[in-house]
Amino acid sequence: MADNVQKTSQDGVPQAEEVVVVHDLQPQAEKPTAEVAKEPLPMPENDEEPVKPKQVEEALETEISKPKGDDDKEKVPQSGSFKEESSRVADLLENEKKALEELKQLVQEALNKHEFFGVEKPQQPEAAEGGDKKEVAVTEDENETVKEEPKVDVVTDEPKVETEAEKGTVAEGKDEPSKEENVNPVETEVMQEKVAATAGSDGVEDDGAKTVEAIEETIVSVSSSSVQPEQSPAAKEPADVVSEGQGKDAKTEEEVVPLEEISIWGIPLLADERSDVILLKFLRARDFKVKDAFAMLKNTIRWRKKFGIDEWVEQDLSDDLEKVVFMHGFDKEEHPVCYNVYGEFQNKELYQKTFSDEEKRQNFLRWRIQFLEKSIRKLDFTPGGICTIVQVNDLKNSPGPAKWELRQATKQALHLLQDNYPEFVARQVFINVPWWYLAVNKMISPFLTQRTRSKFVFAGPSKSAETLFRYIAAEQVPVKYGGMSKDGEFANTDAVTEITLKPAAKHTVEFPVNEACFLTWEVRVVGWDVSYGAEFVPSAEDSYTIIIQKARKVASTEEPVVCNNFKIGEAGKVVLTIHNPTSKKKKLLYRLKTKPTTSSG
Repeated sequence: MADNVQKTSQDGVPQAEEVVVVHDLQPQAEKPTAEVAKEPLPMPENDEEPVKPKQVEEALETEISKPKGDDDKEKVPQSGSFKEESSRVADLLENEKKALEELKQLVQEALNKHEFFGVEKPQQPEAAEGGDKKEVAVTEDENETVKEEPKVDVVTDEPKVETEAEKGTVAEGKDEPSKEENVNPVETEVMQEKVAATAGSDGVEDDGAKTVEAIEETIVSVSSSSVQPEQSPAAKEPADVVSEGQGKDAKTEEEVVPLEEISIWGIPLLADERSDVILLKFLRARDFKVKDAFAMLKNTIRWRKKFGIDEWVEQDLSDDLEKVVFMHGFDKEEHPVCYNVYGEFQNKELYQKTFSDEEKRQNFLRWRIQFLEKSIRKLDFTPGGICTIVQVNDLKNSPGPAKWELRQATKQALHLLQDNYPEFVARQVFINVPWWYLAVNKMISPFLTQRTRSKFVFAGPSKSAETLFRYIAAEQVPVKYGGMSKDGEFANTDAVTEITLKPAAKHTVEFPVNEACFLTWEVRVVGWDVSYGAEFVPSAEDSYTIIIQKARKVASTEEPVVCNNFKIGEAGKVVLTIHNPTSKKKKLLYRLKTKPTTSSG
């Protein structure tokens, strides 16, 4: 491992501090640097405490009031305190185990009765509008209503339990104003209505809230249609209840029909323990309210069937957006990482090609759902497996509230995500956060649940790389975001050592070598603006030092990663010298590998 030695001037007067790091090459094959690069995730009690509402407000006020260019003192509200729950049944609390068993029983009954795709569908009083009981499905034209199915009177000994729910919905239906966008008249986290109210009559603030609302969960934007949100489906069960006296005769034919087989994300329901992991996602999304989770599951399955989601996975859709959304590497807990680069939509040609009309917006959303589905199918749904994704949202040069078309698409995607893809995000990391985002975040933050807020991590431009390194090892982070992951001599599995360069200090990194070899190394200082040099110092006293890389200042605009190599024929050490003349701390990243050489070579 590396040994640090601090040197001071002989007279004791503090001068430019010098730090020496000795890197032991001997155990390199065992990747000793992995201990540095893959340290455990920081927990809230260390440097990332859960953000309380008061703390958030104070941090936001500080950030909003500071000058726009003052990156050095930038304070962006941090959270990221979310700790992912176990997907093993044995680790659940007793009430959670009970809820899972009840949900499995409801699913089994629904499979027996063919409720998922059967002709006779459970009624959805919460979806009623205009006072009439009807089933509503939102299509790609945003608000088309599926034709009303005839009301089926079912013989039952139980009183109708949907009366109150119906009355509540009728009242809502009468007061419902007709809007251009009434596709989502629900309270998704009570976010939209309340944010709009907070924004008041100021159209710019209202637009900003909608933009950020979409951005915060848009990572896995999925489709243009919005499914009705699930509420307590107390009225859904009686639709299939038959009185004891007539049950046998009425269901004789159905009993001989083979059981309905339903799969979701390639996992057959109730077939094995992977199904429990799927059901737990729906339960957690509905706070372990069994009937609500069951309603959400049924609506999701029907939505997938209606729009042929499984068939979309195999379709050949646009590949023009590969720079906008892409998967790259894994975090320190082995979650796959998805990057969303909103600044790419500053390209007018790409923006027009993607959002200029309704058909193109629908194609974009189909592509997003296909991308998400493919990513989900690579996850491990066995108990204890990795079945969530880390989302990194790059807001640099992100289009503002004026981009109406983008806002519409992401708004639709937000609702579909919440209704049909529960608990697939392990963490949301927002980097290069602009100043205007903080103001909007302050408005919407009170309307987000604590569970949702705890998954969010924010970082301004000057802290983006540092924030990513808390969760993702440097060798897994793309070069454009301050990491070392790129095509070349080294792979993502070659661990990177991270060292903090102190302000106004000189740092040297030594690679001792005891035998002939060919040494290759990569080095990077995030943001550079430091001087860098490399030399070989032989162990023999009568040998001369060989300059490998003459010391020079590396500007921030130059190649982000420098790769050097040197053929060593005698014992000695390679010494890298980095001088940080600035008043800011910087992050030094490096990795190396050796190859044996022959005397002839």
